[in-house]
Amino acid sequence: MQPDGVDGDASASRGAARPARVSPLSAVLGAVLQAREPVSRAQIAASLGLSRGTVSGIADQLLSAGLVRELDPVLVGRAGRPAVPLAGALGTVAALGMEVNVDYYGLRAVDLAGRVLFEQVVDEDLRGSDPEVTLGRLADLAGRVILDLQEAELRVAGTALALPGLVNRVTGPLRYAPNLGWRDVDVVRLMSRHPVLAAFPPSLANEANLAARAEAWARRGRVAPSFFYVSGELGIGGAIVLEGEIFAGRHGWSGEIGHVVVEPALGAERGGLEALAGQALMLRAAGMPVGATIADLAAAAERGEAQPLAAVRDAGRMLGTALAAAANILDIGEVVLGGSFGQLFDHLHRQVEDCLQQMVIFAPWSTPAVTRARAGELPAMAGGALTVLRGVVDDAEAWVA
Repeated sequence: MQPDGVDGDASASRGAARPARVSPLSAVLGAVLQAREPVSRAQIAASLGLSRGTVSGIADQLLSAGLVRELDPVLVGRAGRPAVPLAGALGTVAALGMEVNVDYYGLRAVDLAGRVLFEQVVDEDLRGSDPEVTLGRLADLAGRVILDLQEAELRVAGTALALPGLVNRVTGPLRYAPNLGWRDVDVVRLMSRHPVLAAFPPSLANEANLAARAEAWARRGRVAPSFFYVSGELGIGGAIVLEGEIFAGRHGWSGEIGHVVVEPALGAERGGLEALAGQALMLRAAGMPVGATIADLAAAAERGEAQPLAAVRDAGRMLGTALAAAANILDIGEVVLGGSFGQLFDHLHRQVEDCLQQMVIFAPWSTPAVTRARAGELPAMAGGALTVLRGVVDDAEAWVA
């Protein structure tokens, strides 16, 4: 599993750690799927502290179950037999990551090798939409994709859905999505009305949390990454990543940086970060024409146009002010800018850095770094799909059986 996504599971989305006791079967499967490059049995044995015989036997079970595949042998050193690398299986197991956002809904299906099997995004203004209608359309799309995958003899591991608001843990309800105008929506019940989705009810998570999982996956390595992720869409969301896992808080509501008040004189609503640095404000302050996008704004800033540059930099200062407050509270060492802020990174990161240097109490010893997101497009869908696939790892015995 090596896409632009991230590992994650339902328990982690609630802020809980993974189970302390991991079976050897899950450990070996996880080592294969989480590796940045294909790994041999010997490498897995060394990393997990298991005997080569144990790993070899487990690898054979995973091969027979269609969860991993062998690649062409490679020489390691000058002597000995060539090593046979292992990687995630192609076209045997699929997972669906879905998303509803303010201006689109869609899904991405991936397999254990990280290949995108299907992807579709429907652009639509969903502000003030009827959740029953919108979720019904998404369920229809997901149902067709699941049936197609099953027709192609893939086992569907499940579905996950990213939403732009406060989601109660994994099963919901969606408490509040202000930019959609949705409140107290039983998303799982509505989606499960579809006869296909009834067998694959989605796990739910905040859009920024799943996008942050995608980012953590993209940054995986010897040291698990820790950072504060900022998701800049029409709204502004955030997520806290500690050693590769989301810290979601007691209810799953952490990271709502868009609602941090940065101009108290304007009041809680008008003085919040989202009101002062969101896409709508930046486009309006830049004097962009109706229908312009963040890509248009980035192009204007790249051309050095004064008003767009000023608007973007002002937004960067507002963002930096809110992030400095978060840094002082959370002791974060890195800030990752995604979405619209990732697109505008070259034109606002210095303003964010300046605020962090000036306002963070520990900045003289360790100023938080500011970096651009690496997870690619549609990170929340990628994070959702890979959250489902991690469930396969955690329940490897059932999948082998």
